Amino acid sequence: MEAADGENALLLHLQPTPPVVASEYASDGSVDVNKQPALKKSTGNWRACYPILGVGFSECMLFSAIATNLVTLLTTVLHESKVDAARNISSWAGVCYLTPLLGAFVADSYLGRYWTMVVFLPVYIVAMLVLISSASLPMLFQSDVHPALVYLGLYLAAIASGGVKPCISAFGADQFDVNDPVELVKKGSFFNWYFFLTTTSSLLSGTVIVWLQDNVGWAVSYVIPTVLMFICFPAFLAGSRVYRFKKMGVSPLTSILQVVFAAVRKWHIKLPDDSSLLYEQANSPSTTEASHKNKHTNQFRFFDKAAIVVPSGNESTAQTSPWRLCTVTQVEELKMLLSTLPTWASFVVFYAVTAQMQSTMIEQGMLMDNHVGSFAIPPASMPIIGVLSFLICVAVYETILVPSARRFTGNEKGFSQWQRLGIGQALSILTMALAALLETRRLAIAEANGLRHQEVPVPMSILWQGPVFFVHGAAEMFGSIGMTEFFYDQAPVTMKSLCAAFGQLAIASGSYFNSAVLSVVAFATTRGSQTGWIPDNLNEGHLDYFFWMMAALSLLNLALFVRYSMRHGGKAT
Repeated sequence: MEAADGENALLLHLQPTPPVVASEYASDGSVDVNKQPALKKSTGNWRACYPILGVGFSECMLFSAIATNLVTLLTTVLHESKVDAARNISSWAGVCYLTPLLGAFVADSYLGRYWTMVVFLPVYIVAMLVLISSASLPMLFQSDVHPALVYLGLYLAAIASGGVKPCISAFGADQFDVNDPVELVKKGSFFNWYFFLTTTSSLLSGTVIVWLQDNVGWAVSYVIPTVLMFICFPAFLAGSRVYRFKKMGVSPLTSILQVVFAAVRKWHIKLPDDSSLLYEQANSPSTTEASHKNKHTNQFRFFDKAAIVVPSGNESTAQTSPWRLCTVTQVEELKMLLSTLPTWASFVVFYAVTAQMQSTMIEQGMLMDNHVGSFAIPPASMPIIGVLSFLICVAVYETILVPSARRFTGNEKGFSQWQRLGIGQALSILTMALAALLETRRLAIAEANGLRHQEVPVPMSILWQGPVFFVHGAAEMFGSIGMTEFFYDQAPVTMKSLCAAFGQLAIASGSYFNSAVLSVVAFATTRGSQTGWIPDNLNEGHLDYFFWMMAALSLLNLALFVRYSMRHGGKAT
């Protein structure tokens, strides 16, 4: 009997683990805080996202509290000229948009997203404490130390922002198993609510915090978001046991360079007809799990040369060096990154349109009747309509559009990523068309009232700008959120944070592109005695022509997006 029991026990031991046990763990290779396979029932999902969203909300409020009214700080507190203030703000903003690339590199290569946030969030707090000190110590106001202290706080905040921004949304998305259809749908909702909360935070900063800065004091306005971060940061740390973490691989930049160098070294070698002859190994150094191996594709074939195995008499160290021979997975990671470039480029124009909301649209509003009864609406406050539109559209999208679209498209997300991005691009075109029609009408009213050569507001309510900002808010909801999700899904496993930083770079590039377009327009339309499209007195110009030009560029941009992005064989759904 004992022998039979022992034999049965041996047979049970040799039997494979039932599938139900395997399904208890995240199938994307995620681990828990103890570096053990992540259990679905106790890690990740929405339970892990609440503290992450809290940090995202407070970080956005901190950044907006600094950036939204920075020009007032520099001109009224530090007494800088408008030219110097504009130059210094541009320099600071450039650092804010470039440091996310460094932060993403550190997160993907060395620390991971969680620990990168843990390191840089305290830097944010220190930056705010420096700014609070600069605004609350009277003995500093008339000293040379005061400007230095202000700029120390500003650039510490820029560095901290670069470490935090590319990691928050990516780390939140890491909490969902992309191989689980149920959790995959929840991941799409996470991006929507992440943008909803950060936009709400920006709205509060642009209203309440700015009001405090103008009417109460700068120190008080900085204390509020700092206290909020003091609450959210410990909560974020306390949630460590429920987070899912991605295992670290090799540096993504190193992997990219290895593929390029290896391919160039073997440029003269003919590619084999059978792709299975290309080099791959059981445990690829560029991936965290075997499940993350990428299948060979036929795009960018030149880089396949990096995976060609060159026959040799002996397996020398030089031959097996990753700088001479790369895996198919490494090559495909580079291809995946390159395949996102057309989509990234299309959003440069998209964000050039966004730049109009804080520049030419406000200038247009300055020459419109901004009185509603006895109340005067500041033209710079009109973009709040776009923020409110964004918040409304997120809620409508989640509760109405997605369930309705799901019935027609069969897609669990309602819209595919391509459809969502395309809708955002189309709404961006409509934004510029509405702005152009509005300006055409405004100029006609100026002409009818004999105001073409007078720099005074025309009798046309500024509220007519409302539809322009509302449509643009909807464009942002579709485009900006869609782009963030697109880069996360399309990015190689080892480059999630790096690709998230590309979104920040697209915003900066859109602003620089807009500046270049404005310079070209000014040069081309002011030759001879021409006043140009955008003179100091907009009543004499043709800002409507500029808006139509931006609409045309956006239409061309949408056509290129359809051609080069929607047709490439990506994995977006």
